Amino acid sequence: MSTIAGAAPGSDAVTSKRRFQPRRLIRGAVVIIVIGALANLLGWDLRGWFSELWDTITQISAKYLVAAVVLKTVQTSATALGWYSILRFSYGDRVRFREILACYAASVALNGLLPANLGTLAMLMMFTTIIAGATFAAILGAYAVQKIFFTLVGLFVYLYLFLTVGGSFDIKFEFVHTHTAATLVVLAGVAYILFLLGRRFWPRVLHWWEGAKEGGAILGHPRAYFGRVFFPSFVAWIASLAVMGVFLAAYDIPVTFHTLMRISGGNSIANVTSVTPGGAGVTQAFNVASLNGIASPTDATAYSVTQQLVTTAWNIVLAIILLVWAFGWSGGKKLVGDSYGQAKDKAAEQKAAHDERKAAKHKPEAAH
Repeated sequence: MSTIAGAAPGSDAVTSKRRFQPRRLIRGAVVIIVIGALANLLGWDLRGWFSELWDTITQISAKYLVAAVVLKTVQTSATALGWYSILRFSYGDRVRFREILACYAASVALNGLLPANLGTLAMLMMFTTIIAGATFAAILGAYAVQKIFFTLVGLFVYLYLFLTVGGSFDIKFEFVHTHTAATLVVLAGVAYILFLLGRRFWPRVLHWWEGAKEGGAILGHPRAYFGRVFFPSFVAWIASLAVMGVFLAAYDIPVTFHTLMRISGGNSIANVTSVTPGGAGVTQAFNVASLNGIASPTDATAYSVTQQLVTTAWNIVLAIILLVWAFGWSGGKKLVGDSYGQAKDKAAEQKAAHDERKAAKHKPEAAH
């Protein structure tokens, strides 16, 4: 169903549920108090976090904060537009932009608070809930389509850093220049291994695609894909670079294309290797390394912490606003809570299945 409350959009039932009621403020205050108490029990100093956020925000000019918030909103909205176009092409009028925007914004906020990108998995669950007839396999196919641009742009960033003369990657890969023949042998070996893996798993990919291709139907129409998905994703990427540029400028760190690529590459590696919520700590370490020779470690750390705290706080605020706008307070809370629970269960199932396959591989064959 497309509305969590179960009523048709614009109906009196939905309107009455979204009217302001004083008791909702009381319930909201109670929820905040309970969250604070729970955070304290889990060892998260919520008061300290808000204090650090406030101290960090007040260190820079308001114009940088406004610019960063606007650009971050553009990034979220443009990415959500790509998602909407993919799902709208497959499911037609059953898909509404504000609901997709709210679900995507919620996933961004959750990924800033939860480890292992559970927010993304929760978003996929949300889509299967709000879109009538959508299966998880189809939504996973849509996710694969949505990731095409960001995979390509990620490869571009790595290739740029690798090929940049005197770049940070040049030293680490000096053996490519000094041992060319050995490098070619290694690359050929890697290519052969990838070929064998591809041949082995290709039937599984085809089987998966049979269930997933409904969600990726837009790929069969290149013009629609490039205009409605690829281009909005490009806008979102440019906005993400602009957010970095705004915070760099706030700390008087030179903003150049090369600097943005170094930070972007470092953040990408941090997201892949980190298991902490939002990559906290790991991201700062990579940012300091990325800005080596460009800014002092103190300024680099201040930039990184400010950017993460401010964007995380805004992502949470934006997600709450959009969820209430799209589904109402109770509907949005239920959707996110249920989807997060399903996401945890799905992640546990996938891990268990992986462990079983791994154990089966190493299990000695029974004697005949």
